[in-house]
Amino acid sequence: MSRTVMCRLHKEELPGLAKPPFPGARGEDIFQNISQKAWDEWQHHQTMIINERHLNMMDAKDRKYLMGEMDKYFAGEEFEQAEGYVPPSE
Repeated sequence: MSRTVMCRLHKEELPGLAKPPFPGARGEDIFQNISQKAWDEWQHHQTMIINERHLNMMDAKDRKYLMGEMDKYFAGEEFEQAEGYVPPSE
């Protein structure tokens, strides 16, 4: 049986990640408070941002920018959208 977390983004109890996505406090916070569903959604959105803005993940400035956008995303704040992106209607 998979572990569940009270997802900060979706505000409901959902299956959690199998392990922290990266080391440190930020990774542990995501592991404890973000569902697998929300993480998968972020991964998809992150790819759109990287492609749209031509980010170089070897560049510390670009990685820092992306981490900031991830924090905004999971906090439910305004975050970077790919130009012309329209979220799917539910």
